[in-house]
Amino acid sequence: MTSEDSLHLPGGSTATGAYETVIEPGGRQDWVHTGLRVLALGAGESETVTTHGIEVMVVPLNGACDVTADGTVHELRGRADVFAGPTDVLYAPPETSLRVHTDAGGRFAIAAAAAEPGHPVAVIRSQNVPVEVRGGGQMTRQVRNFGTVGSFDACDSLIACEVITPGGNWSSYPAHKHDETITESERPGAPESQLEEIYYYEIQDAPGGTPGFGYHQTTASGPERPIDVLTEVRSGDTVLVPHGWHGPCAAAPGHDMYYLNVMAGPAAERSWNITDHPEQTWVRGTWEAAGPDPRLAPEA
Repeated sequence: MTSEDSLHLPGGSTATGAYETVIEPGGRQDWVHTGLRVLALGAGESETVTTHGIEVMVVPLNGACDVTADGTVHELRGRADVFAGPTDVLYAPPETSLRVHTDAGGRFAIAAAAAEPGHPVAVIRSQNVPVEVRGGGQMTRQVRNFGTVGSFDACDSLIACEVITPGGNWSSYPAHKHDETITESERPGAPESQLEEIYYYEIQDAPGGTPGFGYHQTTASGPERPIDVLTEVRSGDTVLVPHGWHGPCAAAPGHDMYYLNVMAGPAAERSWNITDHPEQTWVRGTWEAAGPDPRLAPEA
């Protein structure tokens, strides 16, 4: 059985040099398609980013930066922190020469996927990021779809988004999976895509500055795909989902939860099709009557 210890990576546990988190596609056993690096830079510092065999999205977590891509400088305006709203994002295809520079310091997520070249460098401005409020009642969350299918498709395999879950709410609920390829012809109206997924967490501190926390669960979707993860998560933690039902993710009351999702898979066609856990899919029918959590802005 795939254990919690091998899939829950506490903040700092994979740190290397300027990177607080390092997960490479193909860098772990049974981990092939996705990657994530979290780069921490001080004022005036720069870092060269390699994209050999991978496409990336540079996502400012806090602070602003300039990204030089093949000699052209692109300004990413950034934000104060992940709870402040969407941010500018830069996409770069494989074999792009990248350098990240920040005048005032900051932290920058670099979401990655194994990919083939063929798409140009692109900047997704914060005001153009589709933002949706999903769920209802205590299942309400906000999704920032800067790199999802249908929102940004000028890439090869990478799928990425951000989710904000207010304190006391549940997200990634109903639990769902995307660990096998089921075509439309095999299951009309309910295909499924095979995708690895990374959850990178940041949790809002208490008013007095003490750290916040939440919970993440992943369970087996069948005897051939054993997995059992139920773990407390804190800021900087990462959870890897190679397969299985993942969710719910629960934010402790008083502590808003952020996670960055990074997905990719083996299929030639980039798609995101999920299957709900059959014991939990009924909760979707309660969302309309419950209405959205008033702490979240209406759908943008």
